[in-house]
Amino acid sequence: MKLLLIEDYAPLQKSLAKGLREAGYAVDVAGDGEEGLWYARSNDYDVIVLDLMLPEIDGLTILRRLRAEGNAVQVLILTAKDTVVDRVKGLDLGADDYLVKPFAFAELLARIRSLVRRDYESQSPVIRVDNLEINTSARVVRRAGSVIDLTAREYALLEFLALRAGEVVTRTEIWEHLYDFNSESTSNVTDVYILYLRRKLERNGQPRLIHTRRGIGYVLGDVT
Repeated sequence: MKLLLIEDYAPLQKSLAKGLREAGYAVDVAGDGEEGLWYARSNDYDVIVLDLMLPEIDGLTILRRLRAEGNAVQVLILTAKDTVVDRVKGLDLGADDYLVKPFAFAELLARIRSLVRRDYESQSPVIRVDNLEINTSARVVRRAGSVIDLTAREYALLEFLALRAGEVVTRTEIWEHLYDFNSESTSNVTDVYILYLRRKLERNGQPRLIHTRRGIGYVLGDVT
């Protein structure tokens, strides 16, 4: 999943970006509102984590402009303002969630996971495809009851495919949701990680679950 973090306080920005990347997210970072708005308009994000008190353009103005342009990206507001008026203003402008500083990083992760599920219209934190089970809260994957050990990148790819189970997902879509703006990787790296996933998912004689649509991309699930 791909996130945009717009936060001007450098120590917090650095620690959040590091933690989110370690959690398996692709993260673009902006230190002011003008840069953040540019990123938000130029890329497709699953969630934007948006501070309100920003130089150049404040967070509420960014939110107002994005919604006016029809951008429905999930937005989680981070702010030191803890009044009902401030929360109502942000929610009325189209924010999807609100987290007051200081906060526990675990709670931020939980709220981001919830917004991702909402974006893909998935109500449960557990996704099931055939005999594959993905617990998105615990980040645990099982097939036929056996736990499958995945790297952070492998897990992110599998979760993205699972959230769109039964749909053909292009290589470009996968690359855009799994790598940040400055990544030097290309969409061809997707094929490598698909191979890694297949090897792990097909152990012990399990049938193929990730299918190739030649020249297009991949689909997770039964395609018969």
